[in-house]
Amino acid sequence: MTLTNPTSTRELRRRCIYTGLAMSGWLLVMVFRLYRLQITQGEEYSAKSVENFVRDIRVRADRGIIKDTRGDVLVESRPSFDLFITPAFCQHCPDEVLPKLATWMKWDEGQIAGIENQIKVAKIHSGPFQPVPVRLDLSRGEFDLINAHRLELPGVEALSVPHRSYRLGTMLAHVLGYMNEINPKELERLNAEGKDYALGDFIGREGLEHQFEENLRGDDGTHKEVVNARGEAIPELNSLIGTDEDVAPTPGHNLVLSIDLRLQEAAEKAFPGAAGAIVAIEVKTGFIAAMISRPSFDPNVMTGRVSLAQMSALKNDPLKPMIFRPLSGTYSPGSTFKPITALAALRSGLFTPQTIVNCPGGYRLGKRLWRCWKDSGHGPKDARGALQQSCDTYYYKVADTIGLDAIAQVGKELGLGQPTGLGVASEKSGIMPDTAYHNRVTPGGYTKGMALNSAIGQGDDNVTPLQLAMVYAALANGGEVLRPQLVRRIENVDGTVAHEFKPELLRSVKIEPEHRRLIVDALSAVVNEPGGTAYRLRLKDLKVAGKTGTAQVQRLGTVRLKTQQVDFFHRDHAWFASFAPVDDPELAVVVLNEHGGHGASDAAPVAMAIIQKYFDLKNEPMHSQAPAL
Repeated sequence: MTLTNPTSTRELRRRCIYTGLAMSGWLLVMVFRLYRLQITQGEEYSAKSVENFVRDIRVRADRGIIKDTRGDVLVESRPSFDLFITPAFCQHCPDEVLPKLATWMKWDEGQIAGIENQIKVAKIHSGPFQPVPVRLDLSRGEFDLINAHRLELPGVEALSVPHRSYRLGTMLAHVLGYMNEINPKELERLNAEGKDYALGDFIGREGLEHQFEENLRGDDGTHKEVVNARGEAIPELNSLIGTDEDVAPTPGHNLVLSIDLRLQEAAEKAFPGAAGAIVAIEVKTGFIAAMISRPSFDPNVMTGRVSLAQMSALKNDPLKPMIFRPLSGTYSPGSTFKPITALAALRSGLFTPQTIVNCPGGYRLGKRLWRCWKDSGHGPKDARGALQQSCDTYYYKVADTIGLDAIAQVGKELGLGQPTGLGVASEKSGIMPDTAYHNRVTPGGYTKGMALNSAIGQGDDNVTPLQLAMVYAALANGGEVLRPQLVRRIENVDGTVAHEFKPELLRSVKIEPEHRRLIVDALSAVVNEPGGTAYRLRLKDLKVAGKTGTAQVQRLGTVRLKTQQVDFFHRDHAWFASFAPVDDPELAVVVLNEHGGHGASDAAPVAMAIIQKYFDLKNEPMHSQAPAL
């Protein structure tokens, strides 16, 4: 008989109990974890497992159309195929996939390095499952080549993407703007504001494309699709996920402009200048009917990835085609400024309509003779005659008498020296100098001769063509300074009105009725009476009021030279500012022929052609209206 040691038996029991407790503990932990995985976090882990083979595909929204005032399409979207790489699916991307693409797409080392960087940036900002555009606008041959080698290109696909199409080419390019890719900083900022952009998306740049980006863009949709590890679709498995979570895209809104394409085309045809600007605006509403900035650029080229050579050509062009001259070009207004000086003279009370100033060919202030444009002089002139014949001497006398500040006050009230508020692009403020301005920026401060220069639109006077058009519109309508506008309404995709823009009054300038009548009568005499500087250009059945202007680019010498004898960039600017009809003005037109020569010969004929066309179109029968889209 063998005896058991009681101590050993107790130890064995203790160990068994501890082992049982430990196993029970592990079982409890496993049960708890299974409960957590299957019940508490079951949906979360289920969703993560689905993400392994379900891809969200962006369905891009159609961008809104831009139309002229009659419904003619100016900008639309066209179908295109772009080449995309999805980093998560691009197996052996730098070693195998990119070299093959480089051969077929004819990429150089710099382009390959740029694409590799794009993919790296995309992983940070958009994630590895977001397709990255690496080539825009594939040709048919390139598209077929990619599809033929699909099995060799994991993560690579050619997708249909709408691209902008600017039907008019260079016409209205500055007004319409263009588009290009969003950059990482913009992406971060816009998405922080609640927008939904992705790297590779296009965004409006300049013009209406930029100003109305939120209205034109629309909202993208999403579609779920089953894919394998190479990113290839598996259609037979799509039934596993259903389409309940698909989101249809919402198209962008359409813009209907105040621009009349027929008038715009007439203005383009009539304008002979290599550089310059035209603004035709409704004087009672502020809506712009035609606008030219020359030279221009092709927004179809700018929209996309512009080559360094293309950008260099635009940047180095001496005529600066990227400058939006009606808003960002500033020029001395020349004699088109004289109605402002005339109003200041009459407002001061020191000059009446009957006050006579004799012009012997110039005006002497101190030791200097300030020359009139007519060397032989105009003789005695009152306010009306001085404006009709553009007598410089009369305005020298006004400036010497009332001073610069009185003139500047009227100019500022009419909108000079400040942006007009069009909003379609950044505007230059121009300069409406007063004594404080000269004391601040001119060495030695203000002197009286500066007032004489300003009185005839020279010196530091600096205006944009749009500002000058707004001045003449205000003279035409009795002193109402309106906000200029290019868009009449925003439409839904079905053509219903989402928002309609109304004329907006910025301020009313106090102009005595008798003073306005004198100014309008004198401007009418410029065109319609013998002796007027634009008399030979008058229209047969329509009375136009206007003012020619020739703004000096360099100081006059002792001998006057003809335009053709002067280097192009030293030639004077040719202006004509006008409105019609005289009795009930509807349209104001300003023409600037940059380095064009003389206002009467190189700007006024253009304005007359535009005004005639405007009223010809207005008198066309209603059935000639463009058909509804």
